Amino acid sequence: MSILNFKIPKFKMPKFKMNGLSEIEELKFSTENSEKTKSNKRDKNYENPNYKTIKEVFIKSTEKYKDKSFILEKPDHKTPYKEITYGEFKEDVIGLGTGMLKLLGLKDERVVIIGETTYNWYVSYMAMLCGVGIAVPVDKELPANEIENVVKRSRAKAVIYSPKKKEVIEKVKENLSEVEYFIEMKSEEPINGKDVGINYLIEAGKRLAKNGDTTLMDIEIDPEEFKVLIFTSGTTARSKGVMICNRNLAENINACHSYVKITEEDRLFSVLPLHHTYESTIGFLYPMSAGSSVAICEGLKYIASNLKESQPTAILTVPLLVESLYKKITDNIKKSKKETLVNSMIRITNALKAVNVDIKKEVFKEIYENLGGKLRIVVSAAAPIDPKVGKWLEDIGIIFLQGYGLTETAPIAALTPDFDTRVGSAGKAVVCAEIKIKNPNEKGEGEVLIKSRTTMLGYYEDEEATNEVMEDGWFNSGDVGYLDNDGFLFITGRSKNVIVTQNGKNIYPEEIEIMLGKIPEIRECIVYGKEEEGKKELTVSARVIPNYDEIEKKYGKIPDKEEIHKIIWEEIKKVNKKLTSYKCIKFLEIKEGEFEKTTTMKVKRAVELKKKV
Repeated sequence: MSILNFKIPKFKMPKFKMNGLSEIEELKFSTENSEKTKSNKRDKNYENPNYKTIKEVFIKSTEKYKDKSFILEKPDHKTPYKEITYGEFKEDVIGLGTGMLKLLGLKDERVVIIGETTYNWYVSYMAMLCGVGIAVPVDKELPANEIENVVKRSRAKAVIYSPKKKEVIEKVKENLSEVEYFIEMKSEEPINGKDVGINYLIEAGKRLAKNGDTTLMDIEIDPEEFKVLIFTSGTTARSKGVMICNRNLAENINACHSYVKITEEDRLFSVLPLHHTYESTIGFLYPMSAGSSVAICEGLKYIASNLKESQPTAILTVPLLVESLYKKITDNIKKSKKETLVNSMIRITNALKAVNVDIKKEVFKEIYENLGGKLRIVVSAAAPIDPKVGKWLEDIGIIFLQGYGLTETAPIAALTPDFDTRVGSAGKAVVCAEIKIKNPNEKGEGEVLIKSRTTMLGYYEDEEATNEVMEDGWFNSGDVGYLDNDGFLFITGRSKNVIVTQNGKNIYPEEIEIMLGKIPEIRECIVYGKEEEGKKELTVSARVIPNYDEIEKKYGKIPDKEEIHKIIWEEIKKVNKKLTSYKCIKFLEIKEGEFEKTTTMKVKRAVELKKKV
């Protein structure tokens, strides 16, 4: 929904010494005297719960794991992580919910939540899901006019906002006459007209609860009732409001437990925006159901230090961030002149793992230490990723999973089981879902249709748009892909991005973009069909942001634009040799600056292609 000029900031990772690898290489491993590890292979899913509402999850987990750490947040960059327990979280949620109901009269009202990831965001969202009203999570990167528009479209009666959004909220207040309360996170301020601090409400609500008020917890949740309104990222069209119910979210949790086993010993690292269903459902509600903890990343420039301090076991992320971490680590290995040795150890440890002797954690200990020391799972979703990145992670002993879904499926429709990983696949349909391919071509490719208990109630106040994407109970994702013989889904592109040639051939830009992404001189790119006057056939074109650091390193300087064009074109010609003729890139544009992106780092193609380079 939002425009975000996203660029991974420079963050430091130490030069790897990889001490000890030489000694390990010299060892003669024997499968007879080496301790064998338990194979991760299973022939069936894990046992999954059967939650109907998120309130059920909240009650069970906050009672069962009362004294365990749940949310870890840094008060500031220099202060260690503060750990909040499940018990404290429960008290704060009940406090806020009771305060909003009894002091502000917000029962069944829509409430916008906007801000960076903070403890107060989690508390606010859970209070809404436990019965206050309808939560409207909003992208913090939206400009003032779009925030105003979303608040009006949702008919929100209250806005909960972080202190960093205070200036923007003040700008739009006068135009939001229907909003009854503006609730500032981290604030102790008592009710003053329309303004109030969230901590004041929490403490006032706690007092009411201690004196016997059970208003919030007495509310019975209808699993089918509209409870969350999320505006889509709108990468291909104007944002739509997606209506989600408790059943949608609860089924996501049930389904994830079938494929991926996490426990109270696990800790997830929260680096993605919470307004997006990927993070708020799988990065928050799912670990809560298992008694796991969640450590909040302060921001991308602090990712390396936060990883080391919080020591997560799992990270949910998107390809751009995974690929950046991969490149940072592998570049440092090359600088340390240990690349050959590391590749040798990958081969040896892979051979040992094949006979259930897994020593990867010990061999690649230094890499693990720079990722916190305990990382075991990386989940990538939201866009295609170069399979070599996932393969490399598995080679050093990290379980690499991919998820697939949309806001409309709240969000998971397919997921890689941790006991049957398939690098390159988007996963297989989760247990409450079916996936089929509409009108497959000779390669089995077609539009991906989903039927799932996680599928939305519909688009908010837009029956026509709902009917356009629903076909006899099947949701048309707009993605193009195929299923293999085992039911694993492979996404090849977006139907709206497809370039159709005059003779009916389909070209999926995402496929070519992954190939171009391997060129060191290219930082980012989009491939599209360019219309040219006098030509019926679209010209397959690439719009490229150069990797100036790589170019300067290779050529000793940053050449002028014409020379950069020539350098990159020579590399593209090499890629063209690997493509069938009709897919070859015929035109190259060099773009200055950044692509406009959503907060899940997808390029807003429609917006970008309207611009002149």
